[in-house]
Amino acid sequence: MQSIRAFFHSEGFIEVETPVRLRTPCMELHIDAEPSGDHYLRTSPELCHKKLLARGAEKIFEVAKCFRQGERGHLHNPEYTMLEWYRTGGDYMTALADTQNLLQAVRCAVPVALTGEWQIFSVEEVFEKFAGWNPVENFDADRFDFDLVEKIEPELPKDCPVVLKDYPAELCALARLKPGRPEVAERWELYLNGIEIANAYSELTDPIEQRARFEKWGAQRHSFGKPVYDLDEEFFQCLEKMPQACGVALGLDRLLMILVSAKSLDEVLPFRE
Repeated sequence: MQSIRAFFHSEGFIEVETPVRLRTPCMELHIDAEPSGDHYLRTSPELCHKKLLARGAEKIFEVAKCFRQGERGHLHNPEYTMLEWYRTGGDYMTALADTQNLLQAVRCAVPVALTGEWQIFSVEEVFEKFAGWNPVENFDADRFDFDLVEKIEPELPKDCPVVLKDYPAELCALARLKPGRPEVAERWELYLNGIEIANAYSELTDPIEQRARFEKWGAQRHSFGKPVYDLDEEFFQCLEKMPQACGVALGLDRLLMILVSAKSLDEVLPFRE
């Protein structure tokens, strides 16, 4: 934690604190917020961070306690620690450079085998090679999820950091679509030792498009029998003022697992439910 904070301070980032309890959590299809009275516990500080960017912040980070309902396993815990950071003026590849520099700083503070040359693959590339189809051209949500877990992730190199980039537009989340290729989202995910550890975007700043996505996911959540959250109108207003930015969410509990060569969060979290 000291090396992480020292890295961001040295890069001119400001550490921020944002609310843990929210009336309007982020509307995402497969992420369920934990109720807290008439509020919800945050699943991410993302919306609050973007409000700060709209108000003039340029480089911010937060070590944030976050919560997701029903997530429990050797790589999941209902309460977890997220490192999230944003900078204005960059895109998802700027965010990748930040991440590479951060892990180098952490590796120097805690010696660990993160020294292999980074491998960067497009989602199209690995799916065509290991699953025999192109999810950008012919997206199938169920097939994508199954093949990612069963066919793609087991084939990723374990001796170096691996980045999967350029996801199908249907998996855009809050990411911008690639100029000239609207079927692709400017998004990447980072794997260390075969474990997904970080997610990054060129951030979407179009409030009309973002509202449409939230409304679509809300309708799908309703069809699944899941709670549908109110939309954060202040967030949409802030998107109108938000400059182009990039952001990264990195799971610190999983990073700690990798640093100490643990096999489960049970080995690194002293207080698990």
